Amino acid sequence: MATATSTQTGPLLMANAQVCKVKDGDDTFVPIPGMEEASLKIFQSQGFSPIKDRHLQWLLRVESAMSSSWVETGIFEFIQLAKFDLHLFDPQMLLSAIFFWNRETRAFEFSCGFVCPTLLDIAAITGLAPVGDRFYPDLFEEEISIKETSISWDKKTYLAFINAHMGKPGTSVSTLEHIAFLMYWLSACVFCTPSLQVPKYYYILAQTLHLKKKICLSKLLLASLYSCLDEASESLFRESGPRNLSGPLWLLQLWLNAIFEKKLSLTLPFTPACKLEGARLTTLTPRKRSVDNFAKYIDAIPSFTDFSEDLAPFIRTTLTGPSWLRHNNQVGQISHDSLEMWFGFLSWDVIISGMRQKDVRIYPYHPQLFARQFGLCQMKPLPLRRKESIDADICVEEGNYQEVLDFILRPDKELKLTPSTFSPSFLVSKCYLRWWCQYYVDKLIDFDGFLKKLINSPLSS
Repeated sequence: MATATSTQTGPLLMANAQVCKVKDGDDTFVPIPGMEEASLKIFQSQGFSPIKDRHLQWLLRVESAMSSSWVETGIFEFIQLAKFDLHLFDPQMLLSAIFFWNRETRAFEFSCGFVCPTLLDIAAITGLAPVGDRFYPDLFEEEISIKETSISWDKKTYLAFINAHMGKPGTSVSTLEHIAFLMYWLSACVFCTPSLQVPKYYYILAQTLHLKKKICLSKLLLASLYSCLDEASESLFRESGPRNLSGPLWLLQLWLNAIFEKKLSLTLPFTPACKLEGARLTTLTPRKRSVDNFAKYIDAIPSFTDFSEDLAPFIRTTLTGPSWLRHNNQVGQISHDSLEMWFGFLSWDVIISGMRQKDVRIYPYHPQLFARQFGLCQMKPLPLRRKESIDADICVEEGNYQEVLDFILRPDKELKLTPSTFSPSFLVSKCYLRWWCQYYVDKLIDFDGFLKKLINSPLSS
């Protein structure tokens, strides 16, 4: 594989976050115009950094009154992440990873196999359990009338929304204020909408959380990340050029920080007080712009020729986080009390993104593709159905969610989980190895090949 210092004929180099190519016959490097600006531009909509003073003041005010409610609902740890800068990105790291995303398999395809954030990864990063009710857009009832809350919908910025709904010091946190805060949090810190104002369509979900109903936010979040990655991957090669991206790219950044921590020697500048993996990972995001950033990341990803513990960072014994996960994060050491949680981690499922009927997308959650990330041996993945497939653009008529789920999910294929003691393993079956070599042979990409794809993308135009 060629490296950043290759001297082959016509090599392509990354320098100063720009693609450079060598002129034939001399050593002059010519930068491709606009590469750095373009790579930053597509993440522009992600550049919102919550108005720190007012954001934190409101969070702490609501937390002092609602922390017990958040604990009961299962979102307390997740909301703690909003105290950190989730909108600090390394665009070159994100862009490099996105080029390895496959919209068909819903996975990053590394040399060693499929890898992707799983519900276990989300639990470790956010503290969200993989259990709870599905959230069906437009089917949950408006139990607290939206008119009665008197939420101000005309606020065009997050700061204006905060100022309009944050109570005065010394006053109690009302139902209106709590629901308004949850809407703001969902919009600005969780799903990261493209608009800088709080959309009305988050009201039902915010109200549901206020009423302490157990919603499986982790599956909503993962489906939203899938949608975001699909759009990002497609955007890179759109003829009209890439557009600003929205969605929970912060989750991708933290997950990449976790798998690259050792390989890239990412350092922890300080230890956050919050005992959550996500809080620790926010401190690892590279802040210094390096001339070798792209080259470093493009070299790092293909170097995962063998699956190692780096790609399964959340099954280590030193994991920080909530006790229900910290002592049960290895499937070979689980207790009977954690069977439901691990059933959620390992069960094939259908996950739904979108807060409105028109935005609904349905995706498969297929942990069997990522068995080694759970410390299990990797077998050749087989579909639950050999003829039918799940399409991200599948149409769900109003009120027919359960009918679609019944069609896709098969009770006879339900996971059977019996606790037993064993150590994590990253082995693969011979059947899987033969299949993967045949599958991946046409997908091999070297440094120069990757850069050629990058140069041919609208980013370099």
